[in-house]
Amino acid sequence: MKLLKYKILPGQEVMSLLTKEFKKNRLTAGPIVSVIGAVDECCISNMPRLDAKKDILHTYKQPFELSGVGEIKGGKPHIHCILGKEGDGTLSGHLHWAKVKTWYVTVYILKE
Repeated sequence: MKLLKYKILPGQEVMSLLTKEFKKNRLTAGPIVSVIGAVDECCISNMPRLDAKKDILHTYKQPFELSGVGEIKGGKPHIHCILGKEGDGTLSGHLHWAKVKTWYVTVYILKE
C-alpha cells in the first residue's frame, strides 16, 4: 500500500479538488484515513430522526477546525467530519463541500 497526500490550499474547495485528483490518478475506491485542517465555509448533512434515508443539509459561513475520515466511492470522496468552532463547540456530519480561505486542509489516502 502507498500513502498519498493531498493538500488543499486557500482559494480551493475540498470535495471538488479531491474529485479531480481522484479522476486524474484513477482512484475509484479506497480509504481516506485522515482529513485535517481548517475551513472557512462548509456544508454538512445529518439524517432526520425519523428517516435515515434522507439528508438535512446545513451551510455554515464561519471558520472551523476540520478533522475526518472516509472512503473513495465511485471515484468521489465520502467524508464524515467533525468541525470545531468558537466556544469549544463541535458539529459533525457528512461533508458536502468546504471552502478553504485562510489555512489549508491535508487529506491522506491509502492506495493499494
